Amino acid sequence: MKILITGKTGQLGHALQKRLQNMGEVIALDRSQMDLADLDQVRSVIRTIEPDLIINPAAYTAVDKAENELALAMRINGEAPGVMAQEAKRLGAAIIHYSTDYVFDGSKGSPYTEDDATGSLNAYGRSKLAGEQAVRESGASHLILRTSWIYGEHGNNFLKTVLRLAQARDELRIVADQHGAPTCSSSIADATACAIATLGSPSGLATAGDAWTDAWKQHSGLYHLTAQGETTWYGFAKAILDHPSTSRKPPVVPITTQDYPLPAARPAYSVLSSARFIKTFCALPDWHDALTLCLDGMAKDHNQ
Repeated sequence: MKILITGKTGQLGHALQKRLQNMGEVIALDRSQMDLADLDQVRSVIRTIEPDLIINPAAYTAVDKAENELALAMRINGEAPGVMAQEAKRLGAAIIHYSTDYVFDGSKGSPYTEDDATGSLNAYGRSKLAGEQAVRESGASHLILRTSWIYGEHGNNFLKTVLRLAQARDELRIVADQHGAPTCSSSIADATACAIATLGSPSGLATAGDAWTDAWKQHSGLYHLTAQGETTWYGFAKAILDHPSTSRKPPVVPITTQDYPLPAARPAYSVLSSARFIKTFCALPDWHDALTLCLDGMAKDHNQ
C-alpha cells in the first residue's frame, strides 16, 4: 500500500510518519513539495504519486490569523481536502482527513456526538467544516476524524508553550473556563493505524470498474477521535507542571476567557464523544495517561 501523508513537518504529520512506516510505502510531503494553497499542484502531485491512501493532517492552523485570512484558510482547509478527495475517488484510493472540535459553538455543555449540529464561532472552524463537507461530497471512501487540543513532542503546541513559559516566568495565568480533551499526536497516530488495520488496505483502481472493499465502503464517514476525559487549559497546564520531569514549577493562576481576549472566539465547551470510533475501531487513552507518556518520553530523549 502506498500512503501519502501531507504536512510532514507538523506535529501530527511527524507522528503519523513514525507510526505508519511499517504499514506500507510512506511518502510524506511538506509544503515545499505540495502546497495546499496551490490546488493545481495538489492535483498534479497526487496524480504523479498515485497513492492508495491519502492522509491529510496538514492544515491552516493559525486560529486568530484566520479571522483576517479567511480566503487562505478556506483554500487550505476547505478546498484542498476536497481536491484530495476527488483525486482519491478518481484513483480508487481512500482519504483520511482530520478536523477539529472548533466546528462547534460550545453551548451544549456535554460531549458532542457526530450527529450534533455544528456552528463554529470562528473562521478557522468554518474553514475546517468546509473541508469536511468537501471530502464527504467527493464520493471517495473516507474517514473524517475530528480531534481536539493536539499536543506532542514535536512541533509548536500548548505543552511546549507551558514548558517554555515555566522557565521564564514566576507565574502562569491560564484560561480556566474553556473545556476540552487534550489529545496527544502519537495517540492520534496510533488510533489512525488501528483504523487502517481494521479496514484493510485500499484495493486501488488498477482498471476502471474495480471496487472498494466492503469494509471501507461500510465504515466511511465522520468519527470523533480524542483522548478520554476532559479538563480546562488551566487543568492541562497544572498537569504538565506536576510531572516529575518539569524542573521549574511556577504557580498557575486560573483566569477567564475575558481576561485573555483573542481575535477569534473559542467554544467554552468542546469535549467530543469518541464512542463511535471506540465501537468501530479502538479507544484512545485517558488524557492524563497520554500526557504522562509524552512527558516521560520527552524527559528520556532529553537525558540521552
